[in-house]
Amino acid sequence: MALNSTNALLHPAASPRYVKIVPMTTPFVEEQVRQLPDAPGVYIYKDEKGRIIYVGKAVNLKNRVRSYFRNSEKLDEKTRLLVADIRDLEYFVVPSEQDALILELNLIKRHRPHYNIMLKDDKGLPYLHITPGDWPKLEVTRRYVEGNGRYFGPFTDARSVHGVLDLLRRIFPFRSCTQDLKKVKRPCLEYDMHRCPSPCTGKILAAEYQKNIDQAVLLLEGKLDRVSRQLKADMTAAAGKMDFELAAALRDRIRDIDTVIGAQRIATRVKGELDAVAYVQAGDESFVMVFFVRGGKLIGREHFILKGTQDQPPSQVLASFVGQFYSGAAHLPPLILLQHEPDDKDVLEGWLSSKRGTKVEISVPRRGPRVELMATVADNAKKGLDQYKLKRMLTGAEDSKAALEDLARVLDLKEAPHRIEGYDISNIQGKMAVGSMVVFTGGRPDSKKYRRFRIKTVEGADDFAMMKEVVGRRFARAKGESEEKWASLPDLVLIDGGKGQLSAAVEALKEKDASNTPILGLAKEREEIFLPGKSQPIVLEERSPARRLLQRVRDEAHRFALGYHTNIREKKSVGSKLDAIPGIGPAKRRALIKRFASVPGVRAASVEEIAEVKGITPQLARLIKESL
Repeated sequence: MALNSTNALLHPAASPRYVKIVPMTTPFVEEQVRQLPDAPGVYIYKDEKGRIIYVGKAVNLKNRVRSYFRNSEKLDEKTRLLVADIRDLEYFVVPSEQDALILELNLIKRHRPHYNIMLKDDKGLPYLHITPGDWPKLEVTRRYVEGNGRYFGPFTDARSVHGVLDLLRRIFPFRSCTQDLKKVKRPCLEYDMHRCPSPCTGKILAAEYQKNIDQAVLLLEGKLDRVSRQLKADMTAAAGKMDFELAAALRDRIRDIDTVIGAQRIATRVKGELDAVAYVQAGDESFVMVFFVRGGKLIGREHFILKGTQDQPPSQVLASFVGQFYSGAAHLPPLILLQHEPDDKDVLEGWLSSKRGTKVEISVPRRGPRVELMATVADNAKKGLDQYKLKRMLTGAEDSKAALEDLARVLDLKEAPHRIEGYDISNIQGKMAVGSMVVFTGGRPDSKKYRRFRIKTVEGADDFAMMKEVVGRRFARAKGESEEKWASLPDLVLIDGGKGQLSAAVEALKEKDASNTPILGLAKEREEIFLPGKSQPIVLEERSPARRLLQRVRDEAHRFALGYHTNIREKKSVGSKLDAIPGIGPAKRRALIKRFASVPGVRAASVEEIAEVKGITPQLARLIKESL
């Protein structure tokens, strides 16, 4: 089976352009909006490069997202700019609005999207503040002062934080006034509304008041079950003392807290660190969804496509996924929740535990909040599959799929290669030699995984030896590191070149115990495909999808290597021109480049401007000007 992943961790977007009139962005986005569910959740907007540019929450995903694309004249300038940059969207479905709020905060903090970034460094955001002193109060503030009481937040939505404050005051009454408590003579209206216990008039003891504050803190920390247990014990004690008025008040508090517990079941009841995995079947493919929970918080998700799963039992599908996904994972949690029991569970647990260094448990939830979490993951898998099918149909991904299947047929591979790595060498007669590695995932460039190499062991113009070094170093890193960028091995290696370059790369694979990796060489002149052990090359038709895909990989590897080589050569040129001037050493050269950016920049500067650089005398400035 081949594993296909979509990474949600993308780079922040570039600065948006100004657009006066915003049309509906694309038919692709239009159709996605129509497919949204009428459910609470979090939506994610992406730009044309796939970068996350905005994260928002909604009680009703369909209605909220639709509102961005109706009556653009009524939108503010920021929202018009946002809509103009939207080219794709994704969404999470969650059980409640509270879950959507918590997830939105986590995702914004994690991804720092461009259109949320004006909340930069959390400055100006609202916090819940517990003031210091004998009679503390909870208030909303936008100023964070170190050492001045305790803060919770920041929150992205002022209305939401005021809603939390109102809930806390209803359950645990506390004062909100700024008056001097010693000067107050009688209770205010807040006391009559049961929103303040009136400490100013002695209606409550200091210890009892502090207990309210402490329980409010526990609730803010997510320890709702603990608060509920304490209140139930207090209610029983009050009833035992025949204080039925107090018992009734405590009963109402317990009811409110139980409501919050039920609404926030994902964020507050699923504790610890775990991954939750569920999937849905679609023909010969399975759409797998993974939720990542860290510190009791849902921090993100990824989805994957497993191919060749038709007629396979769930136990086999999940066992295959666990084996493939966690073999290249940089991090292993202590608990993995699965939708179904996998085949060879004990073997998988032993293997995962050896990789992590401590015990890893695989579990199928049977009851409690983990069952609820799994249901949410499964629901997101179903919705995600629908969105995946829509994207593939609208973006022409079927072309890539066809090319990969054609390539598997041409090369007689067992399955279509999901990850293809392309390699090339660039140098001038052996000088400033570099190598490149580009990665195509699912038939498309995956630039985040590109790597480049400076040639270290080869002297002179020996492209074959350079290719052997680069391929050898790449596969050596795969054996020595657990990072996904190196540990994920290719399904196919493409070498830019003919028999000589291919033979050198094959030798490197053998030395690194990777000789089973499919590999080919693609020569430029006739677009000939050379395979190990085959004397005659393969020449495909010009319109062949496989040929076009191989050309894209080869050309991208060449472009990336050439760009790196050019960059090094230019830097070398800068250094050599300045170093040739008497009196210019490494420190002064760096100072000049730091000030003027390049040799042309130094050349364009006046003698007076050059002399302003630290360490450059007027006489040396004139010499620099004359020399350049």
